[in-house]
Amino acid sequence: MAAGGAAYVELTVEAGEEAAEALTNFLWEQGAVGVVHEELGGAPARLRAFFPESPEPGTLAARVDAYLDGLHALGVPAGRRAHLQPVADVDWAAAWREHFRPIAVGRALLVAPPWETPATTERVVLVIEPGRAFGTGHHGTTAGCLELLEALVAGGPPARALDLGTGSGILAIAAARLGVADVLACDSDPDAVAAAVANATRNGVGARVHARLADAATLDTGPAPLVLANLLAAAHHALAGRYASLVAAGGALVLGGLLDAEADGVAGALAAHGFRGEAARSLDGWTSLALRHAPLHAGA
Repeated sequence: MAAGGAAYVELTVEAGEEAAEALTNFLWEQGAVGVVHEELGGAPARLRAFFPESPEPGTLAARVDAYLDGLHALGVPAGRRAHLQPVADVDWAAAWREHFRPIAVGRALLVAPPWETPATTERVVLVIEPGRAFGTGHHGTTAGCLELLEALVAGGPPARALDLGTGSGILAIAAARLGVADVLACDSDPDAVAAAVANATRNGVGARVHARLADAATLDTGPAPLVLANLLAAAHHALAGRYASLVAAGGALVLGGLLDAEADGVAGALAAHGFRGEAARSLDGWTSLALRHAPLHAGA
């Protein structure tokens, strides 16, 4: 441990919405032990990443700055330079946990970290360990998907669901906790699959949520009456035709990861493959969509 009790460094960098996910993944790859995405009252969004202290922290900053330069060269808005400062061990733990508090979502759900799970509540609790995988319920796109999922199953949950790009597994777990008997969750990231398995077990639905290392574009499975996909707009455009084969006729598709300005374009792309809009949620600048697969209405 370094003098003064500082065992970690905190790296802070501004991150536009387009850059946030890629930059977060890059920080994990550099050895971060925690990454927090913050949006503070009109100020530019920022990432706070925590790293074990090393003899050459300037090397870390230089790598991040070079990555930022690359983003700017591609025309992706992001901060210009990373800021580093030492933090004590206890400060790092407090900063990490302070960001993840229980949060009520929709009419019946409550997302909570393992260290602050309520003893009693009338809500359905989703216990999610914040980690490398995306999805804690605090981001507008995840919360929007959860609200739409909750509304869709209110009249009776389907027997089966797919969760494409599952991340932490939060949507798959929510589906199971809301009554879906069999959920297949897939992700192309092994860390995400491991997180989904651990979180499903933590929530008592490990027997109903089956996580698989697979890409949505090549996933070998039959159509399901409910498909969840909290991805980015580019992925939804690329997978539009694939969704038509994964969502059973008359089934529902929940899409997340859309900036408000991208929602109409994605809805239009899906309409060409037999999907009609059913509901939408806009939270913190992000839109989530619920669509119904009605191929006869689209002339399919």
